[in-house]
Amino acid sequence: MAAGLRKRGRAGPAARAVGLCGQWLRRAWQERRLLLLEPRYTLKVAACLCLAEVGITFWVIHRVAYTEIDWKAYMAEVEGVINGTYDYTQLRGDTGPLVYPAGFVYIFMGLYYATGRGTDIRMAQHIFAVLYLATLLLVFLIYHQTCKVPPFVFFFMCCASYRVHSIFVLRLFNDPVAMVLLFLSINLLLAQRWSWGCCCFSLAVSVKMNVLLFAPGLLFLLLTQFGLRGALPKLGICAVLQVVLGLPFLLENPVGYVSRSFDLGRQFLFLWTVNWRFLPEALFLHRAFHLALLTAHLTLLLLFALCRWHRTGESILSLLKDPSKRKVPLQPLTPNQIVSALFTSNFIGICFSRSLHYQFYVWYFHTLPYLLWATPARWLTHLLRLLVLGLIELSWNTYPSTSCSSGALHMCHAVILLQLWLGPQPFPKTIQHSKKAH
Repeated sequence: MAAGLRKRGRAGPAARAVGLCGQWLRRAWQERRLLLLEPRYTLKVAACLCLAEVGITFWVIHRVAYTEIDWKAYMAEVEGVINGTYDYTQLRGDTGPLVYPAGFVYIFMGLYYATGRGTDIRMAQHIFAVLYLATLLLVFLIYHQTCKVPPFVFFFMCCASYRVHSIFVLRLFNDPVAMVLLFLSINLLLAQRWSWGCCCFSLAVSVKMNVLLFAPGLLFLLLTQFGLRGALPKLGICAVLQVVLGLPFLLENPVGYVSRSFDLGRQFLFLWTVNWRFLPEALFLHRAFHLALLTAHLTLLLLFALCRWHRTGESILSLLKDPSKRKVPLQPLTPNQIVSALFTSNFIGICFSRSLHYQFYVWYFHTLPYLLWATPARWLTHLLRLLVLGLIELSWNTYPSTSCSSGALHMCHAVILLQLWLGPQPFPKTIQHSKKAH
């Protein structure tokens, strides 16, 4: 009898744990619709998806063949610095000269040593797998704070994109490194750590220049929050960090470093374009076409800043004033205002890019759910939004790109831009009341 009581006593905690687990599963099943549709469940869904991604990423690494594209070139460029070459015009890899800023050199120098001088590809893949999971964690934290996107969308952001898994763990590009620093920066901005956020933003720029597409949105936010005088120290952090990181190369050949690492006029090969395949190659390479794209890019940014972001009724120049001296009192920036300005700024830049290569997909992939769901429009149902996501994914997975895939990509971009313009704005319109008594 005593032995039986002891046996039941030992089984008690285990039985209670099973019972609690069963209750949680029954509750989850009963609330399955809420779990899929209510943004407040973002973290719970994110936890499940991150666990699934651990298995998926491990499977991809061990079952899908690695493809060498730029990794050996990265290692050769870094090796040149290790051997004492600080003149950027003399640093080259198998695919051409070094065209990334100094932050890239330092980070990939660490990877060079961590992977046995770049020879241990499997180790590099596992490091990038951790980087991928860190990216997902940072992105989910952003979506949790904005509370706009229904959790069912995150399945398509995580498990359904072959191209993104490939960019991270099968190609080992430097784009994911820049983006994880960018998402860290956004999380710091959301936490109102503006100086640290600007520091991380500058670090991201020092890995790859594409992060500058977020810069117009960041500048608008800094001016809104601090005015010109208060924004200057934050901008100074960004500038000083670039100088400090590039100092060894600036001392050796300043013109060579700046012209190589921040070459805004670099020519892209028509062979690799994803977005302009339907154009004749001569037009794709023509400087007038590049100028037209730049003009359209700047014009649309200005329109969004004037008509969609700055809605206080004052002149846009009022942003230069100290917030305490403006006619309309400053309200704290909300998470959606911060994220909307940054993501929209980046997206506009991508829409008018001179060329998009396959690895550039990660520049905006994790922002697409927000861009599609944060500004709801009645004419764009959940099904149509998923269709847009699917067509974008299909366009990026079409290799080599075709006129149809490029056209479909532009069509999807146009739909998102139209929704961003017509949909409800996170920056509410403020009506100035007359000071005269009526």
